[in-house]
Amino acid sequence: MSTESAAFQADLRVDEAPYPVSELVYLTLAVTFVTLLVLTNLIGVKLFQAPHDPAHFALTTGILTYPLTFLCTDLVSELYGQRRADAMVVLGFFMSALMVVVVRTAVAVPPHAYWVPAVGAYYPDAQGYQHAFESVFSLQGLLLFGSMLAYMVAQLTDNRLYHFWKRYTGGRHLWLRNNGSTMVSQLLDTAIVNSILFYLGMHMDLWVGLRIMGTIYAYKLVIAALDTPFMYLGVALLRPLTAPQEPA
Repeated sequence: MSTESAAFQADLRVDEAPYPVSELVYLTLAVTFVTLLVLTNLIGVKLFQAPHDPAHFALTTGILTYPLTFLCTDLVSELYGQRRADAMVVLGFFMSALMVVVVRTAVAVPPHAYWVPAVGAYYPDAQGYQHAFESVFSLQGLLLFGSMLAYMVAQLTDNRLYHFWKRYTGGRHLWLRNNGSTMVSQLLDTAIVNSILFYLGMHMDLWVGLRIMGTIYAYKLVIAALDTPFMYLGVALLRPLTAPQEPA
């Protein structure tokens, strides 16, 4: 058999080999994590009124998606270990960097007149659409730096704290390591990104910035607590799929 034929037969055997279900689960969690992270960076430019807040503080829409990334890292930490969770965090960093390059390229290319629809146009010309596009997708350098720095510190800290609590409790009390790791890492994330934004970017008064950060963190704590049932459900459903299989 020639070398080419042997290589072709080897490729066929690889294609026909069953893909491990455990790796498919990891891939699904990693893709979900990266998607939520990229969406956070895209939609986070919008601010909305914080519910039940008499001070009328604003929250970023990124709070709708970003806390869910900690659920993904905790699930991966529980099912696959810290190294696989850290690998997913690093992957998310590079995919976010790729997103920045693509978005900035899309903003930079000149608009065409065909962009304006013949019926139901929101703006009279392509420049109006370009301005709206830039207002949504232009990423401020300082905010982006703060966001990515906070992301890496918080997510890697979350992974380490998760396994610290797991070792400390002997693998018991899933709720403790899920909430304990997320609450601390979310505090770091909130402090880093908002300190850079409020004090370096907006030159905000110290106490005003701290009050806003406190409000943001309070909502993150609520979301972290609400994801606990989903953590238990995810572990219950996925543990049988990721456990080592006995040979037939």
